Amino acid sequence: GLYDMHGNVWEFCRDWYDKDFYSRSPSIDPVNTTKTDKPSLRSGAFHSVATVSRSAQRHSWTDPKTVRYHYGLRVIVAAETAVPAGSRLNAQAGEIAVKDGETIAFLGDSITAAGRDPGGYCQFVLAALKDQGINTMPVFAGIGGHKSNQMLARLEKDVLNHQPDWMTLSCGVNDVWHGKNGVELEPYTKNITEIVDRAQAAGVKVLLLTSTMIREDQANELNQKLVAYNDFIGQLAKDKGCLLADVNADMQLALKTPPPHRPDGAKLTSDGVHMNPYGNIMMGRGVAKALGVTDVQLDESEKAWRGVSSHRVRLGDIKLSIDAIEALSRVAKAEGTDLGGLLRKGAEARKDELLK
Repeated sequence: GLYDMHGNVWEFCRDWYDKDFYSRSPSIDPVNTTKTDKPSLRSGAFHSVATVSRSAQRHSWTDPKTVRYHYGLRVIVAAETAVPAGSRLNAQAGEIAVKDGETIAFLGDSITAAGRDPGGYCQFVLAALKDQGINTMPVFAGIGGHKSNQMLARLEKDVLNHQPDWMTLSCGVNDVWHGKNGVELEPYTKNITEIVDRAQAAGVKVLLLTSTMIREDQANELNQKLVAYNDFIGQLAKDKGCLLADVNADMQLALKTPPPHRPDGAKLTSDGVHMNPYGNIMMGRGVAKALGVTDVQLDESEKAWRGVSSHRVRLGDIKLSIDAIEALSRVAKAEGTDLGGLLRKGAEARKDELLK
């Protein structure tokens, strides 16, 4: 900032030294672009007296290539390209923003409501943090069908009253997907901005998620409408100094490059909107990475996560790990059926065996 210019090190500046320049220069923002043999130095150094340690103080040195312990550079950034003070789109990788013992509120719609279930993206985030020695307490605040106006209305009750340290906000799918019953862009921006403002005013740190795709086809009308909503989320994160998890971009990339072991091809959802186990991993990784967990750390967390028997298969109350789902899916494919068919066949055989 401005005060770092005073009495730190003498700073080489863009203009050239001319002791008479200010007698003939403009009064506003004068810069001497006429090259001389003396680059300007300003502001004094750490060992300078107070009268020299000021931004207007000028000095010169004949050789800018000379290294001195009390010389440096004045660095500037154009206003239109500068990031607002306090803006953080992601935490620094390896420097995890969430601390041990903190509380995270997950505010969202049915995608976030399902994220609290075993195998859900919220649970992945909690597990990934725990793998790094960070134990957190969750507040699950996802409700199916909810849009930005409804989340704003229940913010106090479902989030702020719990006094969390962090809030993740995933909102936008229903605002677009519900059509005439949805929320158009202008009121959506007002609702989301107020949610963030109120959370930050209460001392809650905010991580924003872009909205995931609708029907896994970026070219469709709904996803094209969603672009403006997600652009707003990205800009709001910059303006308000929030962390950002661009899970929409992550989803588009994942759909283009599906891993070969995924049994259902490119799909990340169970119905075009709600996440399947792979979609939950994609979202969980995006949020955890925005919090500062590295890709290498997330690879290890995912490896452990895939071996946990917590992902429901819709056949009775059978629960399988992702690794088990993939192994059985390969067997099912070899037998010309799907996973459900294979499990039903096994259940029938077991039933006949028990009834003998």
